[in-house]
Order: sequence, then C-alpha cells, then structure tokens
Amino acid sequence: MPDAALTRSQVADLVDHTLLAPQATVDDVRALIEEARSLGVLAVCVSPSMLPVQAPDLVTATVVGFPSGKHHSLIKGAEAKLAVDQGAQEIDMVIDIGAAVAGDFNAVLADVLTVREAIGDGIVLKAILETAALPDEAIVESCRAAERAGANFVKTSTGFHPAGGASVEAVRLMAQTVGGRIGVKASGGIRTAEAALDMIAAGATRLGLSGTRAVLDGLPE
Repeated sequence: MPDAALTRSQVADLVDHTLLAPQATVDDVRALIEEARSLGVLAVCVSPSMLPVQAPDLVTATVVGFPSGKHHSLIKGAEAKLAVDQGAQEIDMVIDIGAAVAGDFNAVLADVLTVREAIGDGIVLKAILETAALPDEAIVESCRAAERAGANFVKTSTGFHPAGGASVEAVRLMAQTVGGRIGVKASGGIRTAEAALDMIAAGATRLGLSGTRAVLDGLPE
C-alpha cells in the first residue's frame, strides 16, 4: 500500500518535471519551467536541443541516447558533455537495451562508464534501463553494471517504449538490487497520486513526471 503520510511538498521534492515530446517548442519549455516553479518541484528535464534554459532555482536535467539507447557510446558521451557545457546538472542516459537483452552486461557497463568519464564525477548520472523490455535477471544485472560504472541512479523507463513504462515490481527489484547505495528513478506512465506513492513505497527516490500537477493535486498539503 502507498504511504499516505507523504505530503504534496515531500513528493514534489522528488520530482523531475519532464517535457520530452518531439514537438516541444521553446515556448513550451518556458511554460514547463514556470509550472515547475509554481509546483515547487526539484528539477526540470528537457530534450538536449532545448538547452540552455533559464532556471537557476531548479535542477536542470536532460536525456542522452534518447529514446532508443542505440547510439554509439562515444556519441552518448559527446552528447552528455555538450549538455553539461550548456548547463545540464543531471544526465539521464539510455543504456544499450539490446546488450542487456542479450546478456552482455560488460557492454552495458562500458556504455555507462563512457558517459561517466565524459562528464566527470560532479554531474548526476541516471542510467535508463527500459525495464518493461527486460526480464528480471537483466534488470538486476543492468543495475549492478550501472552502479559499477558510476551511475548515481538507475531509472525505469524512457516513457517511449511500446513495452510500457514504470512498474512497482521493477522499482522494487531495482531498489533491492542497489540497496540504497544509489538512487532509483521511476518514470513512464505515472499519472496519479496513488501510482506515485506506490512507486515511492516500492523504493523510488526520484520520480519522472510529465503530468506533475495532476499527481500533486491528489496529495494532502
């Protein structure tokens, strides 16, 4: 059962308010930032082509190798470095999902490590696993590889894969695997307060939300 004791502001402190739609405009991103401020969330997450943004009171996150993960690791590293140079403080990278499906977790580790080395140690790095496309064993091993490579978080989903987004079961498995040593971000299809609380109860320490207002409006002050 979700933890009903969590307040609106406590959940807001965990939220990356997200806009990654391909059709998003500069005006849409400005509106996202203003909404993020009004909602009191931690961060905004935008596409790398939208950087730089003017949001000094918010954490700025962007995505790399998005959404397929099938970019060369060196391209992911270069994309991440450029994003950091343009003001990104957090990088959400998509791993090579096919490598995880094939059981090549050394390739997963090398992929994440390439991005970590490109951005240095001071930038938060989240590894997106696309858990709906992976069996449990691959989720566990991908979490271990990402942690060894220096990721600060493992993340469930891009929100763009046809297999689906975040699930409570995947979040719980990820949280058990990383054991609190790194964070767990639940993202993809979380549209209600109850769903958000379920993810937090399962072990999520960050939430990626596009419909943030609807989620927060369902929580007590």
